[in-house]
Amino acid sequence: MEQKRVPYYLGIDLNDQYAMISFFQLNMSEPDTVSTVAGSGIYQIPLVLAKRKGLGQWYYGEDAKRLAKTSEVICIDFLLRRASLGESIHIEDETYPAEELLALFLKKIIVLPQKLGNPVYCDRLVITVDRLSKENMELFWRIAPKIGFLKDQFMVIDHKESFYYFALNQKEELYLHDVYLFEYDQSGLYYYALTRDTRTTPQVVSIATSSRNVISEENQDLDFLKVEQRAFENRIISSVYLVGDGFEGDWMKESLTYLCRGRRAFIGKNLYSKGACYAAAIRDMEDKWPYIYIGENEMKFNISIKVNNCGTMEFYNLISAGKNWFEISGECEVILDGKPEIDFWKQLPKSREAVIETLELTDIPKRPNKATRLRITAKPIADDKVEIEIKDMGFGELFRGTDKAWKYTMTM
Repeated sequence: MEQKRVPYYLGIDLNDQYAMISFFQLNMSEPDTVSTVAGSGIYQIPLVLAKRKGLGQWYYGEDAKRLAKTSEVICIDFLLRRASLGESIHIEDETYPAEELLALFLKKIIVLPQKLGNPVYCDRLVITVDRLSKENMELFWRIAPKIGFLKDQFMVIDHKESFYYFALNQKEELYLHDVYLFEYDQSGLYYYALTRDTRTTPQVVSIATSSRNVISEENQDLDFLKVEQRAFENRIISSVYLVGDGFEGDWMKESLTYLCRGRRAFIGKNLYSKGACYAAAIRDMEDKWPYIYIGENEMKFNISIKVNNCGTMEFYNLISAGKNWFEISGECEVILDGKPEIDFWKQLPKSREAVIETLELTDIPKRPNKATRLRITAKPIADDKVEIEIKDMGFGELFRGTDKAWKYTMTM
């Protein structure tokens, strides 16, 4: 009997200095991260490419950094920023779009897990970055087919959403109450506070972000202790995660003692790439996932219409709260029954009540009842605004469509 193939997922944490790549299959207890040095916990792959002079030979990561010290190669760094700005890079007699070079780097690292015996085919890749914007989302969507991924095999999320997926895939006692993450690097110290509303179904999850906290080199331990005390005041916390180069070294003394007082604490660097793997897997089983995350990039409300489907009245969901507004849209076709108007049901994820907004179709062509087919399209233009278009499609050969369209911007 043929064994069923286990889905295989990849997660990449990407910034302008380095990338980290993790892999996950549902038969694994947790995602694993590719180390650049066999048997070590060195996961950061420098985001650097190098081209050997006079040849079409490319190097990446540590090899590129090492060769950059010689005169044999031309080195290219800051690829993420340069690709986001749409730069072109002149190398010898050729010009390369930075976007193409970033795609080349990603192509090289996504095969690394295969060298550890993992599958060649990947069901979904999730890239996580510090912050999302419409511009960098569009950049990654252009890169996806260049590295071999179709739209439904590819996602981009920010670090907070990676933290959300990571935290809620741990043992239940680790997220029974609030969960905190501290990130400390050269830009300063920030923390995220994850909370769940257990009164809702699905449970609504939110993450609060701190402003930048300055930690002095002379008083690292004491300064961090003060940040912890402010952050944890009047909160019940199950677990705390520490990520970032700033936590390296043996400087945490009093701050570590306080951190572990009634709480579980973990330190590492690959939390975001592991969270990206969990995000990839959850996308395949969202109907079983008991949470909805409302972050700064996620849609803030649901939009549905009520339809008669084969004699049964039911709601058809056009836009779902908790989905990234950059990448979602909704569309359906309906037959108009009764008055020339459409009711839209708007609902916050924490509310059981819906607000009904009625759009009147003025100057609609006169036809018999149930002889007008309409195409309804909903496309978010912000996390709390949706552009609605209703288009007259006629009714087969009996009544030709007029292509008349009604447009409206809906807010909550």
